[in-house]
Amino acid sequence: MAGMSLLMRSVVPVWILAVLAVIAVGVFVSPGSYLVFMPVILGLALLVTFGIQMLVPVRKGYVNRVSASLGGTVVILALATVVLAPLAFAAGAKL
Repeated sequence: MAGMSLLMRSVVPVWILAVLAVIAVGVFVSPGSYLVFMPVILGLALLVTFGIQMLVPVRKGYVNRVSASLGGTVVILALATVVLAPLAFAAGAKL
């Protein structure tokens, strides 16, 4: 990671956490509850993003780093919802 920019070093871990959380939801949660956990994952990503940014000693680019972290997480969750929502509705989930 020595060659990575500060932006990528502080953003990619949040994306990895989001992917792992989505996989965990897909494996360990009953299909009817898949959609309940998507906002939980987003909240977790928000907390982790702010935690990582508190550890970064550079102020410049803060908004860009937070936007990239959360924007990427939203894309990951949107893709996960496209995959998991039909399974959830097939299992009887309601809006």
